[in-house]
Amino acid sequence: MPTVNIVEVGRVVVPQPEDLVVRLSALDAPWVANPLIQRVLLFVDDAGGQQHPPFESLVGSLRASLAATLARLPPLAGRVVFLRSTGDAAIDCSGPEGGGGVRFVVAQSDDADARRLAGDADHDLGAFEALVPELKVDALPAEVLAVQVTRLKGGVAVGVALHHAVVDGRSVWMFLQAWAAACRSDDAAAVATVTFDSAVVAIPGGEELARSTLRKYAPNLPLAANLFPSAPIKLPRRTFTVTAKHIHQLKQCMSGQTTSGKPATAPMSSSFVAIAALAWASFVRSKHPAAIAAWHDVYVFFFIDCRGRPGIDPPVSENYFGTCITGCLVKAMARDLLAVDGVAAAAAAIQREVRRAAEDPLGLWDWMDIVSWVPLDRLVGINGSTRFKAYEVADFGWGAPSRTELVTMSDGRVVLVATKSGGVQVSVCMHPDHSTAFNSHFIDSLC
Repeated sequence: MPTVNIVEVGRVVVPQPEDLVVRLSALDAPWVANPLIQRVLLFVDDAGGQQHPPFESLVGSLRASLAATLARLPPLAGRVVFLRSTGDAAIDCSGPEGGGGVRFVVAQSDDADARRLAGDADHDLGAFEALVPELKVDALPAEVLAVQVTRLKGGVAVGVALHHAVVDGRSVWMFLQAWAAACRSDDAAAVATVTFDSAVVAIPGGEELARSTLRKYAPNLPLAANLFPSAPIKLPRRTFTVTAKHIHQLKQCMSGQTTSGKPATAPMSSSFVAIAALAWASFVRSKHPAAIAAWHDVYVFFFIDCRGRPGIDPPVSENYFGTCITGCLVKAMARDLLAVDGVAAAAAAIQREVRRAAEDPLGLWDWMDIVSWVPLDRLVGINGSTRFKAYEVADFGWGAPSRTELVTMSDGRVVLVATKSGGVQVSVCMHPDHSTAFNSHFIDSLC
């Protein structure tokens, strides 16, 4: 594993608005017990023909532009706190707990090769973990954001760690877009004015539901035990690039065949449904018959963004910055996904759940309770979105990243972001007993 040495640990502190305390909603509260998001962005020298500035200048630009971004997104510079008087958890952006700013780490590695890390399909997990900062989340008050910038051999890594009770995937990319636009002084590309008030997420039960949810998943506050601790072994991860052509062919196959060769009458699936179906079917096939029998129920879980959904009255603004996602759970018989038309069967089941969620986005708001009874060895979790334009929004002024990966992944996790050319990047974490078979099934289905 490459050696990464910490050179400097500082803080980016900006004046915070007075008395800005944002109470967590019932959608935020479960994440107090499952808080960590860590993502790394790798920039390779001369990739795309753009030269990086000198490292010291680059660090200075990132630090100054982060300060400007935090002024616009003050919850990121706050702390998640426990309000004993009411039993709420909240984001304190202005009080003594919330004024600590953002930890900013500068590091260097002489043996971590940026081109190799960005180019290898199989993740160098040890290196990726060393390129993202830790986040202090074991007890409240908890940090919301930390940043690490690392000089690599032939490039630079920008790592971020964020608290999931404060941001969901869409908000992560809103933050990175705002930060990158500020760094390259591109006001036209900056994120529009956002709202932070969780009260705009109109959930029946309101503040009392948020408190009861918090007590359910974090009963020992201010201690915030992680309900999903890291696995004792580091599981292999691999990234696949599914091109726009592959996606189109996959959709055509699924729309033309649903059950035992019968023609389909449903419209062509979305890119998300097509790739989620392929990942689910590949997961089941890779574990059959050793871990999954044909008669087993198998599951796929994913989140939906509740912003703009008509099932919430009034609809949540598209510019809401926070955690605004609920769950979707799909069940099928393994034998249906093992059949020759298994990917099409998986797609049909996922599509039905997508339609259900569009009509009733809050139906599975307490997703953690639902997932708790599902056998995890028969569950695939899909995170991210085919609509997250990771490689378009994260240009800090020296070109788009050559690679970005979510570092916090567990067994059976699949993470999606859009690629630079209309395709989808699919990153998969699987137990080594099944990863080779998964890779084979997934790749063969794209040919």
